[in-house]
Amino acid sequence: MTYATPIGGLPTQEAKLTGKAVFTTAYAVIPGGVMRDIVTSYLPFWEKSRAWVLARPLSGFAETFSQYIVEIKPSGGSNNPEPDNQVESIIFVTSGSLIINHGSGDQEMLPGGYAYCPPGVSYVIKNTGTKNTTIHLFRKRYISVEGILAPKPFTTNEKDIKPTVMDHSKGAWSTTRFVDPEDLRYDMHVNIVNFKPGGVIPFEETHVMEHGIYILEGSAEYLLNKDWVHVEAGDFLWLRAFCPQACQNTGSGNFRYLLYKDVNRHAKL
Repeated sequence: MTYATPIGGLPTQEAKLTGKAVFTTAYAVIPGGVMRDIVTSYLPFWEKSRAWVLARPLSGFAETFSQYIVEIKPSGGSNNPEPDNQVESIIFVTSGSLIINHGSGDQEMLPGGYAYCPPGVSYVIKNTGTKNTTIHLFRKRYISVEGILAPKPFTTNEKDIKPTVMDHSKGAWSTTRFVDPEDLRYDMHVNIVNFKPGGVIPFEETHVMEHGIYILEGSAEYLLNKDWVHVEAGDFLWLRAFCPQACQNTGSGNFRYLLYKDVNRHAKL
């Protein structure tokens, strides 16, 4: 398994434009090639760290969540990564290593590592290694429901989870799920979607979930609304609710992406 990370730096004056960056009312494509030093941000209470902000609540853009790629240098991290006690977070590691403590002692996270941090539960993350660590940080305001307790913190790794093979796919399409989709404590899911060569989403998915999609590995043709777009490792896609989507792995290797979606709650009226 491989996990794409931003290349940073700046291109030379002779470099060509990527030609793939798109922002529409239904979807956006942020190519990996535009995630450069000039578009990074620094976050309060994060030391030796910088972030690429991929999605954030904004009129005409993401509504339910924010998603960052955070690069943490050795000895960097945060003792107060989430200052809002109503916000839940998910951390997914794509390179390096870190130590997280969200109430049950220090736990090491390696590439493929996943941590859920509930609202109102403080946590600490530190890069104790000698190389940069890169993580995806998902933030969402938790929607509580009377009679349903909020989830507890936990840490795992995708290598310890058996992917669920999707019906009728003969193993070519599968989903690595970090939480039970029927567990109503959770109001967001971050999964990994896997396609072997030739694998497809064989219909135009059209549903209420908003999506953030980061391509971890491989390349494919992806349907976004009415447009087929070539995507590859390091690209980010945002899809608003009801935006039709489908996918064809046209490459010779595996195609995998990290997927956010909001779930398990009534629509606000």
